[in-house]
Amino acid sequence: MKTNVKLMTLFWTTAGIFPGKGEISRFDFKDRVEAAAKAGFKGIGIWHTDLEHILRQRSLSEMKTILDDNGMEYLELEFLTDWFLDGERKVESDRLKRRLLEASEALDAKHVKIGDFNNTPCPMPRLVEAFAALCKEAEDYGATIGFEFMASATIDNLKDSLALVQTANAKNGGLIVDIVHAVTLGITLDEISRIPLPYLINVELNDGTLPGSPRYDPARARRFCGEGEFDIKGFIRCVDEMGYTGPWAVEVFSEELTQLPLEELNNQAFITTIHQFDG
Repeated sequence: MKTNVKLMTLFWTTAGIFPGKGEISRFDFKDRVEAAAKAGFKGIGIWHTDLEHILRQRSLSEMKTILDDNGMEYLELEFLTDWFLDGERKVESDRLKRRLLEASEALDAKHVKIGDFNNTPCPMPRLVEAFAALCKEAEDYGATIGFEFMASATIDNLKDSLALVQTANAKNGGLIVDIVHAVTLGITLDEISRIPLPYLINVELNDGTLPGSPRYDPARARRFCGEGEFDIKGFIRCVDEMGYTGPWAVEVFSEELTQLPLEELNNQAFITTIHQFDG
């Protein structure tokens, strides 16, 4: 087993809720951080709605102390949408952007995740302009911006996603690659291997069924590593050979996991993922 692997548990993995049925974890922030550390994780993720909920009870300074006291080296803040639009949706996006960037600075976040869930049409020149402007503003907060491509995003393929970040040419901007989106979109390991390393912001692991598989279950779309059909070890080997040295994030969610105890969620997420680095 590789001995230098550091894992992050992202928000949905241990939030105890299913996406679309709430955005505030059923577990206290301090309890989540402590459980993650106990399981072996070196980082966590926070969803923007949950962040605002936490800040009703704790300050950013208090959150940073909790993270530091539990040895958390990495933090992901998500999710910013509508950053490329105009009008009322952009006004709300700008409000959220300020909150995320302020939190990123105070909590020393690894990155802020952005994207789109609605296949929102937008010309590429406008996307590039908006991404470059967002990254430029993020510089003032010492923040890094990661765009996550997926089937539901305004950019739903790797070629255009690469064009976005390369044309914007921001030193603090790049891509987040989730294995499930690579599989769903039919992106090969060879294509992933050609992503320039400076643009690889973060890597996410989970398992699931291949497109068209009779085992597909929408309630279990994101499974723990080893419970599905993805070539996780091949994916890890590919990214490893690219020279990636950052943490590996775990993003798993399903209906059946929402009622599990916090400790069990963290332990299963850690153990099943770290085993993928054997051999």
